Amino acid sequence: MRHGYSAQQIRDAEAPHLTAGEPLMARAAAALADAVREVLVGRDAARGRILLLVGSGNNGGDALFAGASLARDGHEVSIVELGSRTHAEGLHAALEAGARVVADAAAVSADVIVDGILGTGAAATPALRGRARAVVASLLPALSGRDAAAVVAVDIPSGIDPDDGSVPDPTVLPADVTVTFGGYKTGLLRGDAVRLAGDVRLVDIGIGDDLAAMTPVVEVCE
Repeated sequence: MRHGYSAQQIRDAEAPHLTAGEPLMARAAAALADAVREVLVGRDAARGRILLLVGSGNNGGDALFAGASLARDGHEVSIVELGSRTHAEGLHAALEAGARVVADAAAVSADVIVDGILGTGAAATPALRGRARAVVASLLPALSGRDAAAVVAVDIPSGIDPDDGSVPDPTVLPADVTVTFGGYKTGLLRGDAVRLAGDVRLVDIGIGDDLAAMTPVVEVCE
């Protein structure tokens, strides 16, 4: 049985751990990097080309720290900044490890695209906007065919409502794998999101007991 929780429930579960200084982002980033490594192995890419689409929130930070780990492994990591700001520590770590910032996502040949644009904090306005939407729209035509890049979504594919699974704008990167943290977001288990989330993998970052004390919004048989 998969138990789905609202974005607010996830935030409430995380709050005491963040206050206590627990490294939730580091745990999430490590799991995300492992998922990308697994995808690269499946594509027989010993030295993979990874494109990080990075937004302003924690998903962007997760992507950057994962990118730093992957760059240290010797993979080629490119970063496209798509938010009003970029997680400073994550960006520093990625650049120090050998990643590079690029302006044109469509010009990057990638084995894996990591979607870290929006997360559960975008529940009020989940649709992509501005440059982020334009970049995703430019990448969508190249995602069909044998040699298309695999897409790994951070927590939830950007553009999906994390609570009801609706897709207010079809400009969404369909994920091959979604690495979600702490608990399933209700939006991954219902609505149009189900067909866009791909293989959803739940990662324990240390908030499971907190969520277990809450009533899930939705329950879905596996």
